[in-house]
Amino acid sequence: MRDDALAGGVTVSYKGRTIVASADQPMASVNGRVVTLPAAMARVGRRLFVPVDFIARAVAPIYDTPIDLRRASRLLIVGNIRVARVTTRIDAVGPPTRATIEVTPALLVSQAADAGRVLVRVEADVIDPAPPPAPAGLIDQIQTGTQTTTVAIALNARAGTPRVSTTTTTESTRVTIEVPLAAPSQDTSTAPPPPALPALPAPTGPAPPALPALSGPKLQTMVIDPGHGGDDNGVRGPKGTLEKQVALEVARKLKTLIETRLGVRVVMTRDEDRSVSPDERDAIANNSKADLFLSLHANGAPSADVKGTEVYYLRLDRAGEEARRSTAATELVLPVISGGTRPIDVIPWDLAQAAHVDASSRFASMLEEELEKRGPMGPRPLQQAPMRVLSGANMPAALVEIGYLTSADQERSIQSADVQGGLVQGIYDAIVRFRAFLESPPSQ
Repeated sequence: MRDDALAGGVTVSYKGRTIVASADQPMASVNGRVVTLPAAMARVGRRLFVPVDFIARAVAPIYDTPIDLRRASRLLIVGNIRVARVTTRIDAVGPPTRATIEVTPALLVSQAADAGRVLVRVEADVIDPAPPPAPAGLIDQIQTGTQTTTVAIALNARAGTPRVSTTTTTESTRVTIEVPLAAPSQDTSTAPPPPALPALPAPTGPAPPALPALSGPKLQTMVIDPGHGGDDNGVRGPKGTLEKQVALEVARKLKTLIETRLGVRVVMTRDEDRSVSPDERDAIANNSKADLFLSLHANGAPSADVKGTEVYYLRLDRAGEEARRSTAATELVLPVISGGTRPIDVIPWDLAQAAHVDASSRFASMLEEELEKRGPMGPRPLQQAPMRVLSGANMPAALVEIGYLTSADQERSIQSADVQGGLVQGIYDAIVRFRAFLESPPSQ
């Protein structure tokens, strides 16, 4: 940018394209074409002030990245980011009070509800909210804002636990909220006290031995591993889509869905674009005491015709098979403070998966079955392979190749909210099934 004495204003240059703005006239020349502005440029000291429309009318035509100015929302959108238009309305005052949140375009949403509020989070980079309606019925306040992607609905003291449902069309996602009255509390202050129970006779003989606590495996913590990252881009599609980006997008959506609906703690091996080695990924899972490990990737092939989702679990080599057979026998018996001893399994770090291959096979099969319901599968939908990132995971583990980026069709589709939402839902359904399998009591 430089002063232009001839025009009495400034000249802005960008990659051979120019804007000439005058300090006297409400107009500017953009690459030789005159555009009008609401007001002239103003100079205050060393600063220049231009009307907001200068961005859309003058800067946007010469810039090589899309610029969208939304005055009503005070949003300036630069680049191809996910912007959700969010409209909230109250359909019935009730009770029950019914409200609808409409998200355009169709995007994945997650919700949490209790007796005091409803939170709806939209999987977008930013939301463009319409002004919320005035409070009515059992709803005290509706808050939306561009600084967060969450719509918060505060309920009043008479509200019961709300019911929330979500429907998705090709154009939008609709969240319907129904808020009933809280159930009346029963007044027991005047009720007569229950009759006293007769005293039980004192036990005779020695006390029976205490029963051991039943503590089977549970799904309390899960690790999601978005593949690659940092300098490691992974597969690159014909249009430049990177595996590391797609894996992270899907991982974030899956994390939100699991935490919201299952209440399971989710740990990510990376939540940003950074390098993480296979050993670090396994260490994060093992040190987090995770009960399940899932690695997310996108595939590539020499032929652009190959497409579809594929699921992998670990194939053991000879050393791994020997470790698997000898896991129970390879123990250290250590004393504990309270007396007695405790057996500790000893197995090399890089063979930790050997003890979990059967459970990993079950989890991988469930993933393959659920993902097949959601979209096309690859030539070999369920495979075993000696994958380094799985070998050191000391818990059931699987890897999902969500699609082939080398297929132009799949590179395009895999970036859509609908396709990613289907993948996330399929993986989520498999996790629900595996949790039921993991926590079911053993057959007698």
